[in-house]
Amino acid sequence: MAKYVYDFTEGNKDLKDLLGGKGANLAEMTNLGLPVPPGFTITSEACRHYLAEGAVPDGLEREVAEHLTAMEKRMGKTLGQADDPLLVSVRSGAKFSMPGMMETVLNIGLNDESVHGLAKQAGGNDRFAWDSYRRLIQMFGKTVLDIDGELFEQALESLKGDRQDTDLGAAELQGLVETFKGIVRDQTGKDFPADPREQMRLAVMAVFDSWNAPRAILYRRQERIPADLGTAVNIVAMVFGNVGNDSGTGVAFTRDPGSGQQGIYGDYLQNAQGEDVVAGIRNTIPLQELERLDKSSYDELLRIMETLENHYRDLCDIEFTIERGKLWMLQTRVGKRTAAAAFCIATQLVDQGLITLDEAVTRVTGDQLAQLMFPRFDSGTEKKKIAKGMNASPGAAVGKVVFSSERAVELAGQGEDVILVRRETNPDDLSGMIAARGILTSRGGKTSHAAVVARGMGKTCVCGAEELEVSIGERRFTAPGDIVVNEGDLISIDGTTGEVFLGEVPVVDSAVVEYFEGREPDDDLVRAVDRIMRRADEVRRLGVRANADTPDDAARARRFGGEGIGLCRTEHMFLGERRQLVEDLVLASGDEERQAALDALEPLQKADFVGIFQAMEGQPVTVRLIDPPLHEFLPDLTDLSVKVATGDASDKDRKLLVAVKRLHEQNPMLGLRGVRLGLVIPGLFAMQVRAIAQAAKEVPGAKPEIMIPLVAAVQELEAVREEAAGILADLGVEALIGTMIETPRAALTAGQVAEAAQFFSFGTNDLTQMTWGFSRDDVEAAFFSRYLELGMFGVSPFETLDRDGVGRLVTIAVEEGRAARPDLKLGICGEHGGDPDSVHFCHQAGLDYVSCSPFRIPVARLEAGRAAFAECDSDTR
Repeated sequence: MAKYVYDFTEGNKDLKDLLGGKGANLAEMTNLGLPVPPGFTITSEACRHYLAEGAVPDGLEREVAEHLTAMEKRMGKTLGQADDPLLVSVRSGAKFSMPGMMETVLNIGLNDESVHGLAKQAGGNDRFAWDSYRRLIQMFGKTVLDIDGELFEQALESLKGDRQDTDLGAAELQGLVETFKGIVRDQTGKDFPADPREQMRLAVMAVFDSWNAPRAILYRRQERIPADLGTAVNIVAMVFGNVGNDSGTGVAFTRDPGSGQQGIYGDYLQNAQGEDVVAGIRNTIPLQELERLDKSSYDELLRIMETLENHYRDLCDIEFTIERGKLWMLQTRVGKRTAAAAFCIATQLVDQGLITLDEAVTRVTGDQLAQLMFPRFDSGTEKKKIAKGMNASPGAAVGKVVFSSERAVELAGQGEDVILVRRETNPDDLSGMIAARGILTSRGGKTSHAAVVARGMGKTCVCGAEELEVSIGERRFTAPGDIVVNEGDLISIDGTTGEVFLGEVPVVDSAVVEYFEGREPDDDLVRAVDRIMRRADEVRRLGVRANADTPDDAARARRFGGEGIGLCRTEHMFLGERRQLVEDLVLASGDEERQAALDALEPLQKADFVGIFQAMEGQPVTVRLIDPPLHEFLPDLTDLSVKVATGDASDKDRKLLVAVKRLHEQNPMLGLRGVRLGLVIPGLFAMQVRAIAQAAKEVPGAKPEIMIPLVAAVQELEAVREEAAGILADLGVEALIGTMIETPRAALTAGQVAEAAQFFSFGTNDLTQMTWGFSRDDVEAAFFSRYLELGMFGVSPFETLDRDGVGRLVTIAVEEGRAARPDLKLGICGEHGGDPDSVHFCHQAGLDYVSCSPFRIPVARLEAGRAAFAECDSDTR
């Protein structure tokens, strides 16, 4: 019989798939002998059953009752007992951390009778008991009964006036409880449920349901968390941080999650429950202040933090509560961190002997490296600082101020850069946080919702800028010196320093980009990047080339670690002033005129290739012969038609109009382009091959590779290859001749194509378009957002390679191509070549190299090294 409930004493940290991250880690801390309140976990399997069937699995309620009874016996009290109540929290806990995205309900078990027993437990502290009761009704009403949370907030704010919630007395809170119960009655038509076990049952269902709440779905999509995992539910005996000033709650990190530096980092709030800290509704104090308030608990916390970091061998994020001087651990997990902290912490742990350098490579990602390559503010520019807050998540962000998530999404959809400004964020702000360039709040610290979520997403964030008075209703904020910033005004925020500037501040290259450009490592972060990149380069099997069309691009590719050019697009060389020569080619009335136009283009093409071969200094350069249809290089059909119709056209314009009409296609992507163009326009490909060969002769050590685009049948390739091979032989130049696999038919007949090709380069941009039937230029704006909402795919197939469809075609082509030609060289040159997940696929598929834009080369190098380690881990399992 399936087991759906595990006591904390039964689990461990390796059971995250079953118990979720929170439950697995609570069990691990229990096993370590740390002070964890008693509790048990309902597995994610139960959640998946509930979501699929609409009902909990058979036996779950019985198991929950058995574990609750065991907890009651251990505690010597029963759930909701009138004179001495046991209270519990009901908390979500998925395998992957989703901070604030799902539901939690505290103080389950309180009702009109047990509230008096709770006051008695706390030594007659009526204020504490009624405060806990109003919290339960407020959280339960919003979370379980789906009541608008603003109704409770407005009632609370009305009662508080200018006071803090801690200033409310017992009688006032008792009255607030009655107000809250009235809200529940008015909104649901029913009384607040007084039965403690019914409260718990309904809370568990609400946590299950929250897996598919809109904000949870959006977060999973953003973080690429699978939608079918479900969440576990943790039922934990309540401990109270809101009993008085000898109690409190806090969040701690074993290292700074922003920089990786070792030290004491975290926030503490006296006389508060955990939700008060992460919500940012009251400003916390630094964790170091706890030493003054409660040295015994502080010292014990530091010992536990050291134990956990050594046990998990990583930065740990810890939630704790102190109840009347007694420390309790409520959660730990491997903490979210900024990209800079990830690299620094990984190498620090190597130096401490906790992990190996190989493990350090696996602890960082290409996405994090890309974040480190984002620009930073120019320190030499005059700036007007208007505030300073917590440096919650680094980076330099400039944009128009907006005060709501809806407005952020709206303006970002119009191509505007925005900064989302809030007093504090909450989970409902997720869509705006995703849309914004950066986030600025006037409340909260490094452990607030805004900070934690921003770090996870790699968004620039400044929190707790207390100097700012934010008025959401008036859509403006004020800063010291009578500065007023309205919605739509530009500001700049520095997530590294916490500074806020008025107006736009110029940005410059990051220190990591300067390192890749050749600067010697001179700070901890760059030294950490250098160590990890060197090890990744040592172990990776995949080569990394660049998509580069100019000598400048090629030179940057070399500096960034590129090992050749995997895609040099020749069509870019036909633009600008050379467009005139293309027009002459199209208008040629016979062989002589056509050859004259080709002869004029050839030396220009040759000069282009000379520059690129020189920049690559003996590394291979794959040149793709012209791919787009010729009419893309000609004047616009409508513009020409207007000129002719109005009488403003020259004789050449009239001839061009005839030619453009003749070449115009309804669907040019599937028309006269690529290899077809080379076969229809005599001499076009021959001119390009001759220019490549002549350039190679001029540059010692040049290694040209000639790529024929859009081949769908081996006969097309054979015809072009024969002509090209003859030209190369005549000029005494050696070059590989291969093709771009970008049509499904080429992939499916790869065995035949390989007989005429010395290499394949997968053009996954076009292969994705043709496999899906998508025109990239049209569909991304038209309906991709809807497809993502509906879960048709978790991420755009143009961003990350579609393994099931496009990937299957690649795999077939690799297997059949290598079977026909064992020494067949294989690469990829679509934009997927710089996508981390796609790089791992390319490694697994057996490709020889990936090719990407120069800026993405370091990302591809790192991920190629990580893919090699992932393969080793798989082999040892």
